[in-house]
Amino acid sequence: MLWAGRSAIEIATAVRQGEVTAVTVVEEHLHAIARHDPRIGAFRLVREQAVEEAQALQKRRDLAELPLAGVPVAVKDNLEVAGEQTRLGSAATSGAPAAEDHPAVARLRAAGAVVVGLTNLPELGLVGVGDSAYGIVRNPWNPDRTPGGSSSGAAAAVAAGMVPIALGNDGMGSLRIPGAACGVLAVKPGTGLVPAPAQDWNGLTENGPIATTAADLSLALSVLAADPSLAEAWRTGRRVAPRLPMLRSVWADDAEVWQPQPPPDGPEPFDLRVAYAPQPLPAGLPVDREFQAAVRAAAESLRVAGHTVVEHARKLPLWLGPATVATWLRQAATAIDGLDPARLERRTRALARVGRALAALRADGTRGRDRWRAYGADQWFGDADALVMPVLGTVPPRAERWGEHGFLRNVLLNVRFAPGAGPWNMCGWPALTVPVATHSSGLPIGVQLVAPPGGEPHLLGLAAQLQATHPPVRPPGYH
Repeated sequence: MLWAGRSAIEIATAVRQGEVTAVTVVEEHLHAIARHDPRIGAFRLVREQAVEEAQALQKRRDLAELPLAGVPVAVKDNLEVAGEQTRLGSAATSGAPAAEDHPAVARLRAAGAVVVGLTNLPELGLVGVGDSAYGIVRNPWNPDRTPGGSSSGAAAAVAAGMVPIALGNDGMGSLRIPGAACGVLAVKPGTGLVPAPAQDWNGLTENGPIATTAADLSLALSVLAADPSLAEAWRTGRRVAPRLPMLRSVWADDAEVWQPQPPPDGPEPFDLRVAYAPQPLPAGLPVDREFQAAVRAAAESLRVAGHTVVEHARKLPLWLGPATVATWLRQAATAIDGLDPARLERRTRALARVGRALAALRADGTRGRDRWRAYGADQWFGDADALVMPVLGTVPPRAERWGEHGFLRNVLLNVRFAPGAGPWNMCGWPALTVPVATHSSGLPIGVQLVAPPGGEPHLLGLAAQLQATHPPVRPPGYH
């Protein structure tokens, strides 16, 4: 039986029950990486010692209690993995190995996951494409196209079946953009649910999982959040109290949990008020017509599933776009602190230079962010429980060395490519992408689900219902 390409829940259940060893699972995934990654470039580092770590995992007395027993995971290369360099996609960062795991990585390991590699990202995670000093990440659906960014390699690795789950992060769409571009699910949790990266862009950035199924995404998020009630939120759209049999917790030290089992059926009916906005962007920011049609189709699927569905016709406020761009550029200026400018890419230096100028002029987006976070997002969102809208504005651009280009070309690329992601970082609300269709170009189309604070269970449940209607599909050649 081949395990590469199977879901995390299937793998963990089989390892817990002794149907397969963690070693076999990890070895098969390392073989899949060796086969596919030369074409994609998802990994900066493949950890051959993962086999030894799987052997040690197999000897754990609590193996039968681990929710991610033997599950291979990839980690974005801006999160610390003990003993490995954390390069952030840059030649200017330190080559010293990390002394310990980032808390999110540690939670995955405690739950039985095995880190098989570190995935590529654009320099310092600043843009929505996948090139850096360590190579160009390519989209498994079409290697001439970018997988998006900045969790570029993480999304590409999951889409190609090299790992069932990856850990990335999202500061201005960096999980949802590549998730949509690669046809996988990715969730940016709301503020404070999951331990954030050390460089969290002044609270804009959240760590979150990427997966191919809503069930896997729920399980991974529950582990990262140390919240077992999220593990089966995909079924019901709400937090679910732990059920018997009770076992020692790996989510949190003081909570008892159950073993997640393979999903025997689909998500259950539940009723929300869901708004949909096929084109919520101000004038001058178009959205591909097929992406708009996908939003309408997703809304209709949710109506058939039993939700109250209404159209949201209002455009996002005109002032929010410039504030979001200014906030992003200010973070670029902060991100290069302490790094040798001579070793940074042209793109990074240009973004940071403009960001410093905006800060000096007190035009760095702070007032707009405060306004949106305090009341603007809530007023615009209205009385819906969740919103369906596009993630991307256009199909993914070509995979090339965008880092060699200057300021204007890169800003225009990012603004046109993914204008709908950043607003939800500006206010800290949870947002998720789920694939629902295929574009005429042959690339996948993902829609974005957004909810007010605390709405992660709603998003997971809606994603599962959409997957029931629009089953996940692998890129050609990666089955």
